Amino acid sequence: MGYQYKFEKILQLREREKEESENVYREAVDQFESEAQKLYDLLKKKEQLIEVQEEKMKTGFSVLDIQHYQQFIGNLEKLIDRQQQVVITARGRMQWCEQQLKEKNIEVKKYGKIRAKELALYHKWMGMEEAKQMDELSSIQFMNRKIR
Repeated sequence: MGYQYKFEKILQLREREKEESENVYREAVDQFESEAQKLYDLLKKKEQLIEVQEEKMKTGFSVLDIQHYQQFIGNLEKLIDRQQQVVITARGRMQWCEQQLKEKNIEVKKYGKIRAKELALYHKWMGMEEAKQMDELSSIQFMNRKIR
């Protein structure tokens, strides 16, 4: 008779849920990193554009060019604001997924600990049963020797 954990199917289900949560979390992290990289690129582009504008201001350029640069920077700032909102949303989703993953990990560990405790009790019980059987066998052997 082998040991059969009574919550084995539940444990397997929780492990699958944990794996799914890990995948969702990885996707959320990738999405966050992608969106953060886009934001970084936009900020870098704005910074470079301002540097170019400042260089041209030193050498001198037309008012029309200044207006074009200002308009372009204004549009870039709007894109940056939108991208910041996307990054905030992606970060929130990533943090939510991380919390879900932690909860799944805790759940799997609980069932794992229950299984370990039950297995230890089973081994202890089996040891006691073997000891009883050995006692019975030795009693039977003793009685057989007395009878002879």
